[in-house]
Amino acid sequence: MTAETTTPPAAAPSQATGPLFYQAPVPLRSDLHAAWRLVPDTAHFAGETNAIPAVIGEFGSLAQHYPIIFTGKDAMPLVAVGLAQRNLFVTDGVWDEQSYVPAYVRRYPFVFMQAGDQDEYVLALDSAARQVNQGHSEDGVPLFQDGKATEIVDNAMRFCGDYTREHDQTRRFTAALIENELLIDRNIDVTLADGRQMSVNGFQVVDVEKFAALPDATVVAWHRSGWLALVHHHLSSLARFSALVNRQSALPADA
Repeated sequence: MTAETTTPPAAAPSQATGPLFYQAPVPLRSDLHAAWRLVPDTAHFAGETNAIPAVIGEFGSLAQHYPIIFTGKDAMPLVAVGLAQRNLFVTDGVWDEQSYVPAYVRRYPFVFMQAGDQDEYVLALDSAARQVNQGHSEDGVPLFQDGKATEIVDNAMRFCGDYTREHDQTRRFTAALIENELLIDRNIDVTLADGRQMSVNGFQVVDVEKFAALPDATVVAWHRSGWLALVHHHLSSLARFSALVNRQSALPADA
């Protein structure tokens, strides 16, 4: 999604470039990273993107603040946080305190990396993150003490584990959207308060008519699985595009 272009959202990097935000993730090891610390920091790393990955467990919260859209061949969900290459919810590195912060952002700089087996993961950390102190000073909270993980690492393990499970469930949901041919391409043209024109392109939404025509058996199954509610959260969230337009309109033309 960009202004006055036809390029897709900028929140789903290819496997070649790695996950959004992560520049140099490394598996954490108590022997190699005994002196590393985590320094409290802001959300500056999320300030120059217009969309952020989402998982289905947070659709209800996300829908109150951002449009939830789908993109790519796997139709993975994103939340739109800007109309151009800027996050309209981050100012001077601080996320808008009135808005829900996506789990993907809260997880950073930690992430799970696959080990040898596809079902095995190890906790990793973006070594290039500004929050990471590689032992150059005493600033920050230690990741390890006496060879054992500290609370911050234990909490990161739980959070990343929960996120990975949610991601797997999200893939099953989007696979069902694709299988039932519910997604359609969408783009919108907006006019800002000062008359500037912007185009939002390269995303998909659920086709309301096709959704309403789902077979009864599918509707019952989706109701029991919670997927009907997810579609409704998605559809209601699209009204949040107007809030993005208002935020963009409040900025100077060169912002």
